[in-house]
Order: sequence, then C-alpha cells, then structure tokens
Amino acid sequence: MSLNLTGDVDADRLLDSDPFALLVGMLLDQQYPMEAAFAGPHKIAQRLGTLDVTTIAEQDPEAFASMCSTPPAVHRYPGAMAKRIQELARLLVEEYDGDPTRIWTDGDPDGKTVLKRLKALPGYGDQKARIFLALLGKQRGVEPKGWREAAGAYAEEGSRRSIADVVDATTLQEVRTFKKEQKAAAKAAKEQG
Repeated sequence: MSLNLTGDVDADRLLDSDPFALLVGMLLDQQYPMEAAFAGPHKIAQRLGTLDVTTIAEQDPEAFASMCSTPPAVHRYPGAMAKRIQELARLLVEEYDGDPTRIWTDGDPDGKTVLKRLKALPGYGDQKARIFLALLGKQRGVEPKGWREAAGAYAEEGSRRSIADVVDATTLQEVRTFKKEQKAAAKAAKEQG
C-alpha cells in the first residue's frame, strides 16, 4: 500500500520510499497540521538535494535551521524543529548506523521493544511513539509480535485517531474531526473540573 498522508504526490512518494522521511514527518507532527508536517521532509530534500541521514546529521546547525526557516518553513517552529531533526539524525547515525529500519528490525524485536526504541528518539514521547508504531503496523506491514498491544488504541482496526489511519482525503478529514472532538471534550472537562 502506498502512503497518502500529505495530498502531495511527491511528498508522499518520499515518505513511502524513505523510512527516515517518515520518522521526520512524525517528529514534525506537533502543533502543526498533519499533512503539512509530513510534507516537511520533502521540503528539506528539495532544498538540501538529499534527505540522507548522515548528511543531515553533519549539517552546520545554523545553516540547517536557516534552510528549515525559509518560506514555506518546514514547521511553525522551524528553528526548534531543525535542531530536533538533526538530533534524530545524529542518534540514528550513532546507534543504528544511519539505518532507521533497524529500530524495528534489529534483533527481531517485539512491539514493546520497538515502542521503547521509538520513545528513546529525540522529540518522540509516549503518544508519538505509539502512533508511529501503529503507522508502521497499519500501513507499512511492520508487525512485530504484540505491536497492537504496544500501540494501544492507535492500533485499533477502523479507528480514525491519528495519522496512522490516514489513507486518503476522506480519512484525513475523519481524523481531523476526531481530534477536534477530543480537544473540545478535554476543554469541557477542564472547565467543569
């Protein structure tokens, strides 16, 4: 199955073919529209001429942040995200020889282990790691034993909770509606409590 996360054929093609692009897109999916976040790796690749992990890890931080800030910026907070992208790239170079797929393949890990490895990535908290694990399982065919349990509700079949469930414009809208409902419910609960 080809990814359809951004509505942009070229950006989706990069996400489909490059696991680092997918990790970066997930990293950027924070306080920013989902499809714009996942289009960020394509912007970087166009501007830098590559999305090679080692090349990004070795970029001058100021120059890389400037490139990420150039309109249209890769994120609402391009400087902070540029730093996180480079931290992610450096960790991948140091711990996985620059190969992101080793996060979910080294030692034939189970779902809990993959989740733990994802949570150790810069910018990846518990929720983001669970969503990415669900994305791997639902749309990439990466299904380590126990992945659904480790990903929790994000792994539910037919759910519309996160980017892991986006396969077209309709499901993107359904996920967006779900998120708005969740925010409204949280706000209402906060006001009552």
